[in-house]
Amino acid sequence: MKVRPAVLLIENNHLLLMHYRYGDTDVYALPGGNPDRGETLDLTVMRELQEELGIDVEVGPIAFVGEVIFPPTHGSETKEDVLHVVFVSQLIGGIPRINPEETTALAVSWKPVGELDDLNLYPNVGRQIQRWLTSQTNLEYIGKIDQAFF
Repeated sequence: MKVRPAVLLIENNHLLLMHYRYGDTDVYALPGGNPDRGETLDLTVMRELQEELGIDVEVGPIAFVGEVIFPPTHGSETKEDVLHVVFVSQLIGGIPRINPEETTALAVSWKPVGELDDLNLYPNVGRQIQRWLTSQTNLEYIGKIDQAFF
């Protein structure tokens, strides 16, 4: 299982997401990425957001943690399961813009938190984000994430 740290960047009840397109499917992902060897999770998201979006963030506490377990496949395309560690963050510098040299994302998008359930979200944590906003409880283990595969 690999670990993917990501951030919740929420301003005016809108969540910053990265917009991807896989075939005919629009997918919106929490900004984050994969740690380099020897890199801590907070430094990973700070680096990834600087590289991919040109922004600086202050990484706060962990909002929640959960796993995406990929279904078994036949052949050579087995995907590794992913532990998602989602941090609360604050934008402290820059304006989010896609750097096409660092990401395959098509655009950044500020989506209303109330509309997250209507999106193909990766990881699929729209309900958990809405619950976090109302409770402000940090460090929740949410277990297996019910993820649609595209």
